[in-house]
Amino acid sequence: MWDSSVNRHPPQGRTSLRVSLAQQRLWMFDAEQQVCFEAPVSTAVAGAGELQDSGQTPRGWHQIRALIGSHVPVNGVLVGRRFTGEIYTDELGRQQPQRDWILTRILWLSGLEPGLNRLGDRDTMRRYIYIHGTPQSEPLGVPRSHGCIRMHNQELIALFERVTPYMPLLVSEE
Repeated sequence: MWDSSVNRHPPQGRTSLRVSLAQQRLWMFDAEQQVCFEAPVSTAVAGAGELQDSGQTPRGWHQIRALIGSHVPVNGVLVGRRFTGEIYTDELGRQQPQRDWILTRILWLSGLEPGLNRLGDRDTMRRYIYIHGTPQSEPLGVPRSHGCIRMHNQELIALFERVTPYMPLLVSEE
């Protein structure tokens, strides 16, 4: 369960990320805790939660476990973390309106808090929770995902170039 008493401050001396579910924004903080990157996001329409198959965005401390897609073109479609060879277009989107588009890059998240977002039926990584690209036509700043954290592709590429494996990320409700 979510425990608001757990330290929710960025680690001192390390670059870290924070996602606010209330504000639908992502920030990167440098080692001096100054904001060095900021972008709108879209998290789960079903709200916050950690359970498998909930369709919710998991809260708490995570880390970037894997960076996927460094050579995928902008709007390249990823399925099962692999580039399909497809390039998303508005026409492709109209042809497959129910498809949950994962585009351009993936930052695969892993929970760091056993019992909250790690292990068992609350494991963020086993839930395949990502920060990933979404079509430019998709609105950000409002919850619309199935649990992942969506970003527009150019902003995701800019973030992807700045993050490193195991970089900490806090997802908070405030």
